[in-house]
Amino acid sequence: MSGFWSIWVLVLAGLTGGISLALFFWAQRMRIPTVADGTTGHVWAHGTVREAVRPLPWWWVVISVGAFAFGVYYLLQYPSFGSWAGHLGWTSRVEQQRDTAANNVLLETRIASWRNLGVEQLAANPSAVSIGHRLYLDNCAACHGRAGHGNHAVGAPDLTDADWLYGGDGDTILKSILDGRNGMMPPQGPALGHNGTNAVASYVVSRSGTIAPPDQVAAGKVTFDTLCAACHGADGRGNPALGAPNLFDNVWLYGGDIVSVVATVRDGRSGVMPAWRARLTDDEARLIAAWVVAQGSARVAAR
Repeated sequence: MSGFWSIWVLVLAGLTGGISLALFFWAQRMRIPTVADGTTGHVWAHGTVREAVRPLPWWWVVISVGAFAFGVYYLLQYPSFGSWAGHLGWTSRVEQQRDTAANNVLLETRIASWRNLGVEQLAANPSAVSIGHRLYLDNCAACHGRAGHGNHAVGAPDLTDADWLYGGDGDTILKSILDGRNGMMPPQGPALGHNGTNAVASYVVSRSGTIAPPDQVAAGKVTFDTLCAACHGADGRGNPALGAPNLFDNVWLYGGDIVSVVATVRDGRSGVMPAWRARLTDDEARLIAAWVVAQGSARVAAR
């Protein structure tokens, strides 16, 4: 803290405390004028309610004096009075570092016994899944949502269903977390034109149950088989080797309405899952992967 702000805090705290203490003791000695009946003369409700004058209860005075004394003690013991470091030498940074170190020791003790377990085995361990959930919330929820249901606005996939771009086994999920993924859907609008783009989009959404004009669906199928099947497969079920999504299961990264699909076909999409190897340890990434696997298992079991 700079010298100016230190002095500012000293003056402000001293002035506030001094005035409060002076008013407190002055209030004990002052005498409020009263009328013959011992009240102030102020009445309400046509004279049925009168304002009386009574001294503060002794316990209230004792508590107030104790509060002032505690305030002085606090100012002396802790770094709260300008640049004064306090007798205890306490700082929030030291406490945070101490608590972090203690938590790391506790976490290491628990994780050490899990290192020989696979991601799927960890997913069956409630304690490991609980820690993985906390790590997920701290690192992944901003894009994928607190419950892992994804976010169409950023193309973040739902992590709790059975639909996977690159594969849903534990090792593949772990690789996605540590090394990231880069997905690219090239824009087809320049090649297809307006009518061709609408036709392909109509065919794609029709395969997920959306009603579309039959002539556009038929024309879109021809174009899809010629142009799109190379990545998404002849059956449109996707290709994990390329990260090409299944287009016919009504699960969508950017939305499955006709407008969103037209935009995807016309303008393309570029999705990036950042690599977390520099931020997460291998142990932490495995626990997150275990939580993700556990959510998919729970969802399947609930059906």
